[in-house]
Amino acid sequence: MARSTFKVLFYLKKNNLKDGKAPIMGRITVNSTISQFSCKLSIKPELWDTKANRALGKSLEAQKINQKLDNIKTQIGKQYQSICDKDNFVSAEKVKNAYLGFGDEFRTFFSIADEFYEQYSRRVGKDRTEGSYEQLIINRRRVEMFLRDRYNLSDIPIKEIEPQFIEDYYAYLLEERKLAGSTLLTSVTKLKQIMLIAQRKGYIHINPFASFRFKAQTRDRGYLTEDELRRFMTVELRRYKQRQIRDIFVFQAFTGLAYADVKKLTFDDIQTSFDGELWLIAKRKKTNATFYVKLLPIAKQLIEQYRLVAKNNFVFPVPSHSDNMNRCLQRIAKLCGVNKRVTSHMGRHTMATTVCLSQGVPIETVSQMLGHSCITTTQIYAKITNDKISKDMAVLTDKIGDKYKLETDRPESDFRNIKRITKKQKEMLPRKKRENNPVNPSTYIIPKWAKVE
Repeated sequence: MARSTFKVLFYLKKNNLKDGKAPIMGRITVNSTISQFSCKLSIKPELWDTKANRALGKSLEAQKINQKLDNIKTQIGKQYQSICDKDNFVSAEKVKNAYLGFGDEFRTFFSIADEFYEQYSRRVGKDRTEGSYEQLIINRRRVEMFLRDRYNLSDIPIKEIEPQFIEDYYAYLLEERKLAGSTLLTSVTKLKQIMLIAQRKGYIHINPFASFRFKAQTRDRGYLTEDELRRFMTVELRRYKQRQIRDIFVFQAFTGLAYADVKKLTFDDIQTSFDGELWLIAKRKKTNATFYVKLLPIAKQLIEQYRLVAKNNFVFPVPSHSDNMNRCLQRIAKLCGVNKRVTSHMGRHTMATTVCLSQGVPIETVSQMLGHSCITTTQIYAKITNDKISKDMAVLTDKIGDKYKLETDRPESDFRNIKRITKKQKEMLPRKKRENNPVNPSTYIIPKWAKVE
């Protein structure tokens, strides 16, 4: 193959200034074919040497930019040489694609992500749930919107995803999409998951998440107090649908079942256990973990009320979607004067906090009933109320009794270094006379220099 002409130069895109800086572009020329690309660097136009295609001066910023430009030029040169060695045809576009990660090893973010999603979908119903798969697709759409809104792209080469891309994505979700807490954490984590897959398969060598640090601020989990729960249970409702949804929520508040679990609850899940009492023994839809709940009288009463009208062995006529149930719960909350955003999941929090922990049930027991595999998850759900703290401290006060006593007869000098006190405060301090202990002269310690031979 005849030797081709090859050249790399850099220039400024001055018609696209941002904060007074122009982006630095690269141009590859091979056999009269030209291809351009962004260097992802920017500089003030007055600091650019047009003839040398480099930054002017010896400032730290200029040295860093020139070092990166040299590195880009070296990498492009290696890709050009590699193509010349194995191919009969070389062009500027081919060299650029090789440098950006295209070619035989070219992979984009969505080409890798969609492969993973396809494999994940085959596991739904086995060791993965439909809900978790839907969350993957939702987060895929978020990345899609970010690329469209910020970069006007439909996809991006996996090698072009850098730490700044992740910082921009995080800011986009937080500021424009208004995500927060666990939702924001999940979205960023799903992006990280794809990058780890790309690194494991050798499409990238360094994970851009290596230097990214983020800790989500957990939202305060709401629950109903005893008074609010009582008002919720006794409010007069005209519509039978509202009464049904109120019953389902109350059942959740006394069993801890999530929306998905109470929706699939059948009479087969209600069993008589070793103690002769009725228990709920089933598996959570979310984690497939088995939970055991001994039914309280109110829960038993609700089950019996719906036994005669139940369809297809399901205990309750749960709405097809949680949003429908939550909207109805909001209306009921307004009617009974509960100024909280009541949702189906709040029933689960109410069971953990108001019904169990506040009544002295150990958190380990609550964790087992909620079907949590880790007790730290239960600690997020369950809040210790002030009433519970008051009761526990009253019990502790009775147990301590007079075991510990504080000396009250103390000298005034003990308090002299605290602060300048008024005459009235001084009179209130405990007083204690210093004992007149005669000092034995023989106990004096005489320094060596004072000794006389």
